[in-house]
Amino acid sequence: MTFDWLWTGFYLVKAGQLVLGPFQGPIACTRIGYGKGVCGSAWQHNQTLIVPDVEAFPGHIACSSDSRSEIVVPIHDATGQVVAILDVDSANLATFDATDARYLEEIVTALTPLFPAGTTTPATAD
Repeated sequence: MTFDWLWTGFYLVKAGQLVLGPFQGPIACTRIGYGKGVCGSAWQHNQTLIVPDVEAFPGHIACSSDSRSEIVVPIHDATGQVVAILDVDSANLATFDATDARYLEEIVTALTPLFPAGTTTPATAD
């Protein structure tokens, strides 16, 4: 099974901004401010955002002109603080829906142990 997504990656909360972490796809924006673009808005509002047409999203940051739709999911530490963002982009319009949100939210919930309370970067294995 393939998803045919354009870009998938993580932004980590560091020093009051989102900093590009591990990703797959073309080069992306390396830093995003709080409340800026889709990722910064998901962080600010602490909620998953599904954007069927990124061109219609106010303040969208065009990291790639090939991106047409997007889903962004906040990742929390054990205290509920947003410590990272999962960002998935598609080259097609309206790629993502509530089913994608549900399962991506389950995936990021499983990542919570990687982010101990009060940290803004993932824990590393000993």
